[in-house]
Amino acid sequence: MESDAGIQAPVLHPATRLLVWLLLLLGVQCLSGAALAAAFLFIPLLGKKVLRRSAKLIWRARWLLGTLLLVFSWAVAGTPLWEGPASPTREGMQEALGHLGRLLLVLVAVAAFLETMALADLLAATHTWLRPLRYFGVDPDRGVVRLMLVLRYVETLPRPRDWRRLLDAPAESVSERLELVDHSLRWPDYFIALSCMAALTFLFLR
Repeated sequence: MESDAGIQAPVLHPATRLLVWLLLLLGVQCLSGAALAAAFLFIPLLGKKVLRRSAKLIWRARWLLGTLLLVFSWAVAGTPLWEGPASPTREGMQEALGHLGRLLLVLVAVAAFLETMALADLLAATHTWLRPLRYFGVDPDRGVVRLMLVLRYVETLPRPRDWRRLLDAPAESVSERLELVDHSLRWPDYFIALSCMAALTFLFLR
């Protein structure tokens, strides 16, 4: 672990960015109605790269999204949307669209996080939040290394046509040196973190 001597600290610590992202995911669950619809107006401002990655994530989750829409539309009791035995309910459609919209926003937030957060920043943020666990006998360095290995494995894992090939994949011995720059949290980090937590608390308690 490198110290921050001689290296200019970023405007926001990676740990703060990670916390804001997690709080954003929680805040999305509080949106509904007009506020949920208005949130989609800001998605084009994220840029083409984030939009492309978002489209890939949404396409991969298409079966989950379709199932979510069908289950809520036809399983929730209420006023039929049209005359007939196969009609979904108006209340079911409203609830389905709400859950669908929140899930789409979560996928976009994940895409934005993956596109803007470098691996080194993610590991540095994880190390910062795991650091207090040292008082309980947990080594944060081991947690960071395990996270890095999992991410490396996911990136390099080929897409198999048969799930049984995953069991036949040979184990590779890889030696890699990990160096993280350890910046200290500054007052903007504390201010933004506390502001986001206060806003999220307000959304939950309103």
